[in-house]
Amino acid sequence: MNATIVVLGGDGIGPEVTREAVRVLQAVADAFGHEFHFVEHLIGGCAIDAHGTALPDETLAACQQADAVLLGAVGGPKWDDPTAPVRPEQGLLGLRKALGLFANLRPVTLFPALVDASPLKRHIVEGVNLVVVRELTGGIYFGPRQEPTDGTAYDTMLYTGPEVARVVRLAGEIARRRRRRVTSVDKANVLASSRLWRHVVTHIMAEEFPDVQLEHLLVDAAAMHLLRRPADFDVIVTGNMFGDILTDEAAMLAGSLGMLPSASLGESGPGLYEPVHGSAPDIAGQGIANPIGAILSAALLLRYSLNLEQEARCVEEAVRQALAQGLRTADIARPNETPVATEVLGTQVADLVPSSIAKVDQ
Repeated sequence: MNATIVVLGGDGIGPEVTREAVRVLQAVADAFGHEFHFVEHLIGGCAIDAHGTALPDETLAACQQADAVLLGAVGGPKWDDPTAPVRPEQGLLGLRKALGLFANLRPVTLFPALVDASPLKRHIVEGVNLVVVRELTGGIYFGPRQEPTDGTAYDTMLYTGPEVARVVRLAGEIARRRRRRVTSVDKANVLASSRLWRHVVTHIMAEEFPDVQLEHLLVDAAAMHLLRRPADFDVIVTGNMFGDILTDEAAMLAGSLGMLPSASLGESGPGLYEPVHGSAPDIAGQGIANPIGAILSAALLLRYSLNLEQEARCVEEAVRQALAQGLRTADIARPNETPVATEVLGTQVADLVPSSIAKVDQ
């Protein structure tokens, strides 16, 4: 396969972790006989400094023409002025909108070697392997709003049936490839928008996915059960704000925010793949950031944009092996373990890709 992948390192630790993800993707290409073309462009704060905009026209054009987009992170204290007319986050939001990305997938997997890295007890977190499907373009973040004026402000949680239906269909399709269980999270006992959400979810799942078990949970109960019985969840589908909050909570199940990948998908065109963590300016340039979130995002890129399932599984297996060998960055190292550098962990995962093929084939 020939594929063009746009790499947007962005700000802070973004370039450091995407560099390791590219290293692993190149190892996949070498092992399987693919040809991946990596094209780098600016986004976020570094783009503001260079071009005065967080999403330069050439960056957007390259992304629209690519097969997939790999992103690091955007933002940092240098651009934190909330009154500034141009902010790094505008680059990410603009890119999502331009590519029509309506769903954000955040897998949460606790690798066996990291069971003790989670702050929760071993018997609670063992076997955690879930995916949160977060609606990305609607809800309270994008509804009508009023900025604070005369002591009043509001944000509107607005959803339409078609917006809910398309993200629920994606959740159902993912569940069919997994354990065939979907948990829909809302606040239907209070919010009218959530009652619409629940009605559409119930209809779509009954009509189109009768083979998938459906559970409804209120968001406060879901937050509790994510800590009480996390291994019971398979696919969680929810709205924009609820998904944003719950996925940060779920990050602790995996041991660190640095472990979590994500994929933002639309109905067609390239997907956007990025680790869940931010730009972490406090450790940028030190070579100690955890690259696994970015590497696992590259695995999602292989799976969802390039339809290379075996290759994606090989990357995930290589990560598992590297962790089993005891390699840890500082965020997941226990007191008696010596942390390794970002590049050391990334290089080891890349080196393990060829040997992972046989294990995936078993």
